[in-house]
Amino acid sequence: MLSLFSLSFPELQAEITAWGEPAYRARQLWQALYRDLAASPAEVTTLPKALRERLAAGFQWGALTPAAAVQSSDGQTRKQLFHLPDGQAIEAVLMGYARRRTACISTQAGCAMGCVFCATGQMGFRRHLTAGEIVEQVLWFERELRARDDRLTNIVVMGMGEPFHNYDATMKAVDILNDPNGFNFGARRITLSTVGLVPMIERFAEERRQVNLAISLHAATDELRARLLPVNKRYPLAEVFRAARLYAEKTRRRVTFEWALIAGQNDSPEQARALARLAQGLNCHVNIIPLNPTRGYAGRASTRERVAAFKASLESHGLPCTVRIRRGIDVDAGCGQLAVRVADDGRRTADVPAVR
Repeated sequence: MLSLFSLSFPELQAEITAWGEPAYRARQLWQALYRDLAASPAEVTTLPKALRERLAAGFQWGALTPAAAVQSSDGQTRKQLFHLPDGQAIEAVLMGYARRRTACISTQAGCAMGCVFCATGQMGFRRHLTAGEIVEQVLWFERELRARDDRLTNIVVMGMGEPFHNYDATMKAVDILNDPNGFNFGARRITLSTVGLVPMIERFAEERRQVNLAISLHAATDELRARLLPVNKRYPLAEVFRAARLYAEKTRRRVTFEWALIAGQNDSPEQARALARLAQGLNCHVNIIPLNPTRGYAGRASTRERVAAFKASLESHGLPCTVRIRRGIDVDAGCGQLAVRVADDGRRTADVPAVR
């Protein structure tokens, strides 16, 4: 059954008018979905009862079923596991800061990229999410925040999956959320993260979107990056940086490079110097993130001293950088970790999978 949240406004209007309803009914429904955050037909009180009943029968209202949830000890991070109608599971995270409320959302169940330190990469690829399944993660947290008189301030598409591997659905979701007559979430408050799918970065650049681009880099030499991120064998660093420069040129926006610091792997001064050479002259910023350990990878986070030394080395070469606060380490807030833990716990305690 088609999800209402997968429809753009023109698509929704076409569906409604095909039923013989006036076009303004589509506008009323759109605003109910994205301004009033209606989660069921009964909540769309601006529409006649007969139309609400037809919408209930003709469309899927809500593909996400909340399952396990965990909250960090400081109360600032909450990870939510959702089950999908076909039995797959995805995660989304809500992170609180002094002035920001950030939703980290998923675009795939599992991931095909195989990054060795990522729990989602370790589970393999299951399927792409629909635009509606991506949108609903955002609306879920926004409903929760509005209930306590708060709002989302930022969206990071950095959860399970590779957004640019599911490009069309991801961008459709972004456009739905950005629509000024609906949810009206500013493009500059959305960040998409990719492991470096060069053709998609180029497409993204040519579309001149104002959405922020983050590239998961994690190494500044092809030999090391290929060990950590298998995608580097297809799209080596020279190609990734060429695409990043195209994005910066076309959009006049800064590129962010994500760098998970792994003790004894990529936290050396040599790696910092190599990164500075690659990024010379590029409008960019480096987010340094001490590794969030996963069950399937033996690597550990760099020590505070190594983190500080790596940061200082980048800065000495004129490369702007920030050590990002790790959120939710005590609740396995890294993408894919809760889904893996729930599935593993279920296999240990039952003859059937926990996620179904």
